[in-house]
Amino acid sequence: MSERIRLATEADAERLQAIIYGAYATIRELELHWPAANADIALIQANVRASDCYVLEEDGDIVATVTHSKAGELKGLSELPFLKWFAVDPARQGRGYGGRLLDWAERKVAESENAPAVLLATAEKHPWLLPMYERRGYERFHAFDPGNGDGMMHLLRKPVEAGRAAARETAT
Repeated sequence: MSERIRLATEADAERLQAIIYGAYATIRELELHWPAANADIALIQANVRASDCYVLEEDGDIVATVTHSKAGELKGLSELPFLKWFAVDPARQGRGYGGRLLDWAERKVAESENAPAVLLATAEKHPWLLPMYERRGYERFHAFDPGNGDGMMHLLRKPVEAGRAAARETAT
């Protein structure tokens, strides 16, 4: 079996939609207002065009995805790079694909942006996402209620050694 990580293309949109839709079932059940939870092909293609959407493939089949947003959603709160739309094919969860992709993306994005950390967001009312990200080294950075019924949302920050090393090299 061979794994590789690459940037998604618009041609990947149908497979990405299947993965994201399946992985975000709990998001829909909780009635959270996350665009990815009900993304159609056009929205996924727009995400691929506007951001760095990474995929992890096993033997040529996409099994996980995460996006480094370039949309500036967090301007005013932080200049740190923002990761979103993280999903693993539900049929492949529990095999480490998501962890490997997220580890890789955190380092790659921090290094490419010369950043000491990366950010992501999640809802407090989701039963397992906040503790999962905290186990992965993310720290609560900012909490807010968007007023749309999602309840308390958390921006989480994770220091990334590769980004810190790049920042130190730039400073010297």
